[in-house]
Amino acid sequence: MDKLNLYREIIEKILSEYRDWAAGANQIGVQECVSFDQDRHHYFWFHVGWDGKRRDFGVTVYLKIEQGKIWIEEDWTKQGIANELLDAGVPAEDIVLGFQHPSKRPFTEFAIA
Repeated sequence: MDKLNLYREIIEKILSEYRDWAAGANQIGVQECVSFDQDRHHYFWFHVGWDGKRRDFGVTVYLKIEQGKIWIEEDWTKQGIANELLDAGVPAEDIVLGFQHPSKRPFTEFAIA
């Protein structure tokens, strides 16, 4: 299996598991969702709905695959989605912390771009 398809499968599995776990919290009126744009390689886990009279929407994780690397653009998980990717076999040099300013990326264990 080529790297793009492997990374796509890993991302979709991880985000689906997170969604299923979060859906177990059963917050009435708020739905946990994932969205996978396989043509453009964008992957989201988000929630949407109503908490009483307040609109509740937010992106929990946003990943993209670009130039053979997984870019983490948004991550509000406690453990860190990068750790999940590492545990799934993605090497650190193929993970970019896109939410970090480019000047700070060289100080991490991950790819700079």
